[in-house]
Amino acid sequence: MRFTVKILFLLSQFGFDPFKMLKSLRGVPRYVKTYFHFRSGYSGRLEFLPCLFDWFEEGGSAKDEYFWQDLLVARKIFEANPVRHVDIGSRVDGFVAHVASYREIEVFDIRSITTTIPGVTFKQANLMMPAKEMAGYCDSLSCLHALEHFGLGRYGDPIDPNGFERGFVNMVGLLREDGVFYLSVPVGIERVEFNANRVFDPRTIVNLAIKNSLELSTLTVIHQGGRVEVLEPDELQLTDLASQRYALGIFTFVKLTATQDHLDLGQSV
Repeated sequence: MRFTVKILFLLSQFGFDPFKMLKSLRGVPRYVKTYFHFRSGYSGRLEFLPCLFDWFEEGGSAKDEYFWQDLLVARKIFEANPVRHVDIGSRVDGFVAHVASYREIEVFDIRSITTTIPGVTFKQANLMMPAKEMAGYCDSLSCLHALEHFGLGRYGDPIDPNGFERGFVNMVGLLREDGVFYLSVPVGIERVEFNANRVFDPRTIVNLAIKNSLELSTLTVIHQGGRVEVLEPDELQLTDLASQRYALGIFTFVKLTATQDHLDLGQSV
């Protein structure tokens, strides 16, 4: 089954989507029938532009993990109302647009954005490189479905097997004490699927956060099919999540103050 999914993914990279093709073929008889029905009552200019698979779709997709992460984190930011929110590499046509509809947002991305977007200030930046002059730059930070790509070269970034760690550390550096960091990454059996993405053991992310003075506040998991689950992130739950093939984890971290950072934070999970 997993082999079949990978083959289909590879075909899509070359512009061939077999699922869309099959849906389109199913729609041909209906298209022909409805065309002649419409033509019988219409006398104006009529051209062909068939849309063959939309009949088989819902009115909108509410099962996709991007839909849920963009919606849930945008709502969190609305409720928190931070002074300055910065996003790292999330979807401009999804999450960033959600947030920009109600507040200003700054976006850092390794790729350029040439379109001027109301409410969005853009800066092209490689977050695998430190920016000490921007320490404590914001009190709210997001990076949704992006960290897993760092260092794999997919988006023009330099090849670096430790790129995600460097990126994580540099992002934390942007955040003020008591600031909130919203991070989503694929979680499950830890691996690199080169050069698409990494999948993280969730304990890798939690331990990296602890080393960088972050405390886990909430963990929301989006399973395939759009099932959303809020977990109590204990050892048992994290171990179970690490044994699954794939899910999307949305981690909400809070940056500890210098006083809190010196307290006993317990053992890494």
